[in-house]
Amino acid sequence: MSNLCYKCFRKKDNCYCQYAKDVDCGIKFVFLMHPKEFKYQKTGTGRLAHICLPESEIIMGIDFTQNQRVTELLADPSYYPVLLYPAEIPVTAKSPELKEKLSTGKKLLVFVIDSTWACSNKMIRLSPNIANLPHISFFGNYKSVFTFKREPKEYCVSTIESCYYLIKEMQTSGIADPQIDPEPLMNVFKKMIVFQIEMENLRIQGKLPNIHPKDSLPRKTRKVPTFEVGGLVEKSQIISKSSDLQ
Repeated sequence: MSNLCYKCFRKKDNCYCQYAKDVDCGIKFVFLMHPKEFKYQKTGTGRLAHICLPESEIIMGIDFTQNQRVTELLADPSYYPVLLYPAEIPVTAKSPELKEKLSTGKKLLVFVIDSTWACSNKMIRLSPNIANLPHISFFGNYKSVFTFKREPKEYCVSTIESCYYLIKEMQTSGIADPQIDPEPLMNVFKKMIVFQIEMENLRIQGKLPNIHPKDSLPRKTRKVPTFEVGGLVEKSQIISKSSDLQ
């Protein structure tokens, strides 16, 4: 019997699904995931967002022009599709045209590029059916709490944070149900951050083997952040089995 969780693709003893809860916000999210992110990235937040968002989908690829599922979604008259991506003049939750489009009963369909920024640009360039969609972004300014992974710009946030902040802004504009609690998205994300930093510190101290020998470790341990999760200070349970730390 496999010890792999087929939802978050981590070992069951180190699975994040136990910390995830549904955030049924009434928005359909579709994660267009780069193959490298899909196959190799163990700290990718697209999967974490996916397990929290009912009806969300993950579609792997680079060029989505001929992708059958993407084509079906774009052709579905019950959706109003947008791309969550920066633009010079993006649509936001405050945009009158967004409320007008959704006032006809259409459901907001948000495509999210889940990849590095460099790969994201290529994916969009090769997928005009996605690139030509209205670009939606935030009206607020946010800073990522992704402390063990450096974003290219201060305003860049992770995939799961993007979903969280978009839902929050849609709630303030009356587009998403204000009674729905989006905090489970951030809770599971913070759980991952704490765990990853603790494991990295143990490898730096020589208490655990480096299971990724091609990756260079920092010379100094990092401070483990303290997050408030559900009113409690978040602390991870360190697992000593090196085979479970992938």
